Amino acid sequence: MVAIILGILFIAFTVFSVLPASAGFGLHWGADVINFLKGCAPVLAAFIGIVAILIGAADIKDKNEAKKEEQEASKNQEK
Repeated sequence: MVAIILGILFIAFTVFSVLPASAGFGLHWGADVINFLKGCAPVLAAFIGIVAILIGAADIKDKNEAKKEEQEASKNQEK
């Protein structure tokens, strides 16, 4: 219940803070928020790319290990 209330409060603050100046109230941070999003987009894209590469490498490694275990199991069954 507390999480829902906090979530609603944070969303309300976000809306209040980015309201345009023509609304007559609010913090008018809309342009600053857009600049922040523009600035963090390349960093976020690089971070996501690095994580994707690491996940892909781990997946390839797991597939190779599974293939080796499968080959060993088939060799043991032949004996």
